[in-house]
Amino acid sequence: MKIGERLHLDRLWPRAPVVSVLRFDGIIMGRPRRGGVSLETHAAAIDRAFRVANLVAVALIVNSPGGSPVQSALLFRRIRELADEKGIPVISFAEDVAASGGYWLALAGDEIFSEETSLLGSIGVISASFGFSQLMGRLGVERRLYTVGERKSLLDPFLPENPSDVARLTALQQDIHRTFKEHVCRRRAGKIDATDETLFSGDVLTGRMALDRGLVDGIGELRNPVTAGHGYIDDSQSENHENENHESENHHNTETGAQS
Repeated sequence: MKIGERLHLDRLWPRAPVVSVLRFDGIIMGRPRRGGVSLETHAAAIDRAFRVANLVAVALIVNSPGGSPVQSALLFRRIRELADEKGIPVISFAEDVAASGGYWLALAGDEIFSEETSLLGSIGVISASFGFSQLMGRLGVERRLYTVGERKSLLDPFLPENPSDVARLTALQQDIHRTFKEHVCRRRAGKIDATDETLFSGDVLTGRMALDRGLVDGIGELRNPVTAGHGYIDDSQSENHENENHESENHHNTETGAQS
């Protein structure tokens, strides 16, 4: 037993209820560059946020245009597991942008708030790459690719675009998009019109538009009455994680991300 417990100090000087704050600021990616967001960069902070004494709520500040759907899902799952295990409500606040994978992450909140001019939504999937086949020919460089398995290669940027490869990529995107839609419908059940396919078109909405469509619960920021009503706001858990830059080895990247 701790000395404070023996002396019943909590009875003499009761501690105020605490709201932990977690910040997710940057592109969500599996191998984070400087300023990126992933489960690896934020796992420790998430665990600490839910271990705070006298915890009554956890606030998420999301400022992300999206990125990796896998990392978005991993972060969401870790937060929800701890919230459900400890019975702690989670409130999300969108700052400048909580779009695509950023909105996926914001859905970890039992309630979501934003500014009127925040950008949210972008419920879609995007992939982008470049084609260098003509440049290779002009330079007199020949591409040599050897595979075992006729479908091992997909949209090699140094070869002409193959329609069958595009069809394969589209099938992958559609499956990820279906998962995203199901996630939104499950977390916003009763708040959105799940039959409104325009919600899932990849369009970006302002906070005011998102409120009208049920994607957020209200307009407000961290220190509004919603959070203040829970107790003292402890933002010592709010961390901006800086990471070493990593060069991606992938030519093709499928993301839940908004492009501006």
